[in-house]
Parts: sequence; C-alpha cells; structure tokens
Amino acid sequence: MTANDMTRAIVLSEHGGPEVLRLKEVAVPAPGPGEVTVSCRAAGVNFIDVYYRSGLYPHPLPHGLGMEGAGVIEAVGQGVDDLAVGDRVAHAMGPLGSYAERRTMPASTLVKLPDGISFDQGAAVMMKGLTAQYLLRQTYPVQAGEVILFHAAAGGVGLIACQWARHLGVKLIGTASSAEKTALARENGAWQTIDYSREDVTERVMELTGGKGVPVVYDGVGRSTWSTSLACLQTRGMMVNFGNASGPVTGIDLSALQKKSLYVTRPGITAYVDTRPKLTAAAQELFGLMSQGALHVSVSRRYALDEAAQAHELLESRQTTGSCIIGLPG
Repeated sequence: MTANDMTRAIVLSEHGGPEVLRLKEVAVPAPGPGEVTVSCRAAGVNFIDVYYRSGLYPHPLPHGLGMEGAGVIEAVGQGVDDLAVGDRVAHAMGPLGSYAERRTMPASTLVKLPDGISFDQGAAVMMKGLTAQYLLRQTYPVQAGEVILFHAAAGGVGLIACQWARHLGVKLIGTASSAEKTALARENGAWQTIDYSREDVTERVMELTGGKGVPVVYDGVGRSTWSTSLACLQTRGMMVNFGNASGPVTGIDLSALQKKSLYVTRPGITAYVDTRPKLTAAAQELFGLMSQGALHVSVSRRYALDEAAQAHELLESRQTTGSCIIGLPG
C-alpha cells in the first residue's frame, strides 16, 4: 500500500465523551462500482455526531465520525456517469467518516457544489440546510402568514430556519438562552424571540398569538423543552421533535396529547432525501436560496482535524451560534 492509499481521520473505538476521539492513519480504498474518492476540504460538526460518539445512536465499532462535508473528486469508480474527477461536491448523508482528509464513498450521496459556494459553506450548510428544508417544506409545510415556534433559533439549523421562514413570509418565534443569541436570531429573520433564561416561553407564545398557540413547534432540544413545546401548540397542532440536544425524550404519555388532539413526529433526514432525485431537488432549492442572497451561512468556528474533541466540547456546551466546521487541507 502506498502513502497515497492512507489518510488521516478521526476514529472512534469506544463510546464516551469528546476524549474518545482519536486521530489515526487509515486506509483509503480505491473506488468500487458506484463509488468515488473525495479529497475533503471541510467537514460539518453536528449534534448527530455527538449521538454516534456517545452511543445514543448505536453503530458497530470502530468507525469514523461525521456525516457532512465538501471536497473535490479525485477518483471515480465504474458506473458513475454524473460525476467526474475535479468536480466540487458536498454531502450530508452516507457512511460515517467525514472527519477525514480523504475518503471513498457512494456517489449517490453527493451533490455538485455550485462555484459560488465555498467548501466551508458547503460543509456548514448541507446537513443543517437540508434539515431546515425538510422541516419547513415537507414535515409541516409552512404557509405565509403563519406564526411558528422554533427552539434554539441561534443554532446552526435555527439560523437557517429563521432566514428561510422570513423568505416564505412566515412569522418565526425563536427561543434562545441569552440576549446575544436572541438578537442574532432576529438579525437572521426571526419575527419575535424569547430568551428562555428569563422569560416563560409558553406565556410569551400565548401573548404573541392572542392565546391561540402555534400550529407547529420545531424542537431540536428534546427532553428539557418537551412539555413547553406541547403547551405552546394550538388544537390539532404538530410537535416536530428533530433533535436531542438536552437528551432524548422518553416515557411519553400519549394521554397528554388528547386534550388538544396533538400530532407528534420524530423525523430524520434520511426519510426525506432517500433517493438521488429527492436529494438533488432539496439541495438545489437550498443552493438556490443561497445564490439569491436569501440565505446566508454563518460559520462561527473553524477547527483543525486534531481539534475535533474541542469542537464537540463547544457544541455540547450549547454556547455556539451558527455552524462549526473542521477545515481540511485537501
């Protein structure tokens, strides 16, 4: 095996805290049928990476980490006719392992990255942007004039959702943990914001909606906001729990939904972009908004590959705004 067949990558051999992340030399297989090898330029850091690291989402060990990234194709396997060496690409799905300098992966998980979008932006927006797309456009398709509630509005997904909602004419109420974060959410398009460290979220939502509540709550926080989210919904409203930043929701009492005949869903990105045409259509809508200037991607922190543990520590502290990425040499 030559030097070119090896690369540096973060490898997980046990579950635990950020300290279990290890930088190692790993083999990069030649692309087989339907595969390509990518020279990675940036990788996104997301809460789903924390779930795999901790073991909340089980996966056979050892394995790589990271699902989101951007780079340049350096080799193409048989049967790949819509991608070529030199193409700029990005992805938000596929096998774990985007925390790596090079990797071989299925071509079906990749989309072409427009020239006007940088690798850092591509790595920062794919997972979070496609999440915002399926939440606002598919899980509960929002309509102009509606008032909705979005928790953690100053986070990576939240800031994109604020901008997307504004573009659609939707009044987004965003929650955040500080005055600085609520200000950032408003700058990015939130109609109103609630600082949950000093305001009662349910009371404020009811004030803003004339006592009606909202038709949908998008909640990526989980355990700590579950009851509040349900209380903010109007009759026959939908609770969309798409993340577990404060821990998973367990022991659900379905009778709590009966009084207002509420709907609850736990969506995931793979169910919404499970075919190449669906993935391409969602990505094109996302990139189109970016090209129009309707959506700006905020990269708040950029780490080196050997600083992956620090990136996880910051993400789990819930002190971040925007997106964190790992920069790669390419």
